[in-house]
Amino acid sequence: MRIVIANDFAHVNGGAAAVAIDSATGLARRGHQVSFFSAVGPVDDRLLDAGVEVVCTGQHEILRDPSRVRAVCQGLWNPAASRALNSHLNGDRRGDTIIHLHGWSKALSTSVVRAAIGGGFKTVCTLHDYFVACPNGGFFDHGSLRHCRRQPLSPSCITRNCDPRSYSHKLWRVARQVVQETFGRLPGGVNGFIALSRLSRDILQTYLPRNVRVFEVSNPIDIPRLVPCEPERRQDFMMLGRLSPEKGGALFAKAACECGVSASFVGDGESRQEIASIYPSADITGWVPKTQVAVCLARARALVFPSLLYEAQPLAVLEAMACGVPPIVSDGCAGAENVEEGVTGLLFKNGDVDSLCSALCRMSDDNFVRRLGRAAYERFWAAPPTLARHVERLEKVYGELLN
Repeated sequence: MRIVIANDFAHVNGGAAAVAIDSATGLARRGHQVSFFSAVGPVDDRLLDAGVEVVCTGQHEILRDPSRVRAVCQGLWNPAASRALNSHLNGDRRGDTIIHLHGWSKALSTSVVRAAIGGGFKTVCTLHDYFVACPNGGFFDHGSLRHCRRQPLSPSCITRNCDPRSYSHKLWRVARQVVQETFGRLPGGVNGFIALSRLSRDILQTYLPRNVRVFEVSNPIDIPRLVPCEPERRQDFMMLGRLSPEKGGALFAKAACECGVSASFVGDGESRQEIASIYPSADITGWVPKTQVAVCLARARALVFPSLLYEAQPLAVLEAMACGVPPIVSDGCAGAENVEEGVTGLLFKNGDVDSLCSALCRMSDDNFVRRLGRAAYERFWAAPPTLARHVERLEKVYGELLN
């Protein structure tokens, strides 16, 4: 097969880019002809080392473009990316070529989707978020900090200021959504979709074309198998990730303060000051290298994942389980699918401080914590989502779509 992986960035700046790059290198090493199409450099050396052909248009991420007029236009429709993809595909090998779209909302735009579909190539899109249907990408109201159940692009959606920036930005996103669905032909013209969880699949199924193929493929997790941690010997309840309002850091800080348990936050973001004011004794480390995540988890009694978002597949929950650290997860996000209540971790009601307090208090029993941690470790390593398994599953998906 000839496989073209399309993503806004040619380097790792988040989960979607990491998966796109990992899968490209994994597929290339399996003998496929793989190219990586992107807009924003620099290029990750791993792509070149694996023999992946890289096409990068050398453009700005729209949020960082010094020309706001250019950013507004590029975010709606990126003609340079469309031309570059057409040139790269050259109209050849339609029968054995698959275009796999990971991220488009920050630089490429859906002009590349239209180019692929217009050229007669089979396309598949991984649903890393909810931008395929929702203008702000999360079915989340940043004003009320609650899940949004409005119909996308309905009058109640358009008139609601749910954007984390401003209402004018929301209106621009509405315009982008209209362009995406009409000129970009996303989701209507795409041949297949890859969902990362049952929750994201269930939420988005209504907005995808009738009878379109939707496959469930877990993201790969690159974490070594070490001896399980001993969380029963630790005191810190830990949150990993971005400290922004929708990620629930303030909720965790309130619950930890009320329960009188130790709390640490590995990450950074605009909620840092709020968290520090709620719980002054909490430890906020800032960002750490990816290689240090397991080291941080080894100091945790439990991982707390308090996100208010639906999420698609939160990797922090799986990383904790891989280390033998029990997760405490909001029941309103896809991470809850990985937790068997009272066996491999605990669940609490989304956005509810009292419910989270109750879960934290249940973890005061050392023997209970130990049982949860060992069960989580065994559950993860019974069928770990390795890159090899991820690539094998992708090959099957591509084969089914091409045939």
